[in-house]
Amino acid sequence: MDLAVYAVQEATARGRLYPEAESSSGRTPWQRDRDRVIHSTAFRVLQYKTQVFVNHEGDFFRTRLTHSLEVAQIARSIARALRLNEDLTECLALAHDLGHPPFGHAGEYALQEGMKDYNGFSHNDQSLRQVTRLEQRYVAFDGLNLTWESLEGLAKHNGPVLNPDPYLKAYDQYYPLEITSYASIEAQIASISDDIAYHSHDLDDGLRAGLLQFNELKDLPIVGEALYKAQKVMQDITVIEHRDNRLRHEMIRRVIDLLVSDLKKQTLLNLKELNPKNSDDIRYAQMGVVQFSPEVGQANQQIRQFLYKNLYYHWRVNRMSRKGQKLVCELFTILSENMDLLPTEWQRRLEKAQERKQKSGALRVVVDYIAGMTDRYAMEEYQRLTDLAILA
Repeated sequence: MDLAVYAVQEATARGRLYPEAESSSGRTPWQRDRDRVIHSTAFRVLQYKTQVFVNHEGDFFRTRLTHSLEVAQIARSIARALRLNEDLTECLALAHDLGHPPFGHAGEYALQEGMKDYNGFSHNDQSLRQVTRLEQRYVAFDGLNLTWESLEGLAKHNGPVLNPDPYLKAYDQYYPLEITSYASIEAQIASISDDIAYHSHDLDDGLRAGLLQFNELKDLPIVGEALYKAQKVMQDITVIEHRDNRLRHEMIRRVIDLLVSDLKKQTLLNLKELNPKNSDDIRYAQMGVVQFSPEVGQANQQIRQFLYKNLYYHWRVNRMSRKGQKLVCELFTILSENMDLLPTEWQRRLEKAQERKQKSGALRVVVDYIAGMTDRYAMEEYQRLTDLAILA
């Protein structure tokens, strides 16, 4: 497929920090990046990391891994429709949550609190650390040695970075990612596909869990319209089994279709107005080009507000989030005060950090260890350290 002129092109790619020979199997640089992400330890453990519901609450709820796969599917379909670099888009969608700690945002809040006096913690920053330092799979370098375009997309897929986290700031000085400009159009698509995926699929999981009810959705923009149309379709079908399940899936499918269709239409309008001649014209534009129409953008914000009020802060979710946050807080406290309890591999990393005689470096090793845990491993590690169970 011929790529649009403003897509990221192989002919103008900026290469890798550590030069490598081209793939002998004929893969593009971004197919190679995607494959490295998929085979990474951080990607594999996403299967046991919380999205909204803690992993052991049920086998059918989404995890960080299934969420990332759903983001990639949505992002790649949009990229194909707009004649963009599908491989780069898919790579960024799959990699966007590699730095998430156990127990979702509850675990992130716990690590932010623990590191508040030492440059804080963010899962976006941690994702970059993961692919540039923490993965240790290759003889010649730490990290995955992803292309410049993949690292750029990870660093600023949410837009220009005006107040970078310390690691991003230091890395950008070492290997400049132009963090004050926008990212490629492929990175922008991966970012907004994340919103589409978690808004629609969190509605799905909330209904499945019984925390949300169909009658609560009828006045919600986009969702209410999709529900109404799904119910009309159901009226003409005599299937009796699993009617609620079928209705839920029909509604969610229509929500995704509406959001994606609007996004493609508005983005094409933005591209026509900008008239970019290459990918740098996208990067140095005055605004992101991948957007919903104003009406759908406002509706999407209302969906977000609804989910925060009725799902993310539901008392049942709050209980499990509070337990997860408490567990991560206590793990951080125990290990930061007793660093000799870290496993041997992490003791070696600790020794290197302590050579620099900075407490923040030693604490960052503790954070790297905890952030890489699955929910299940964090619970088991806490029990090993305390002989207590906190998420029973």
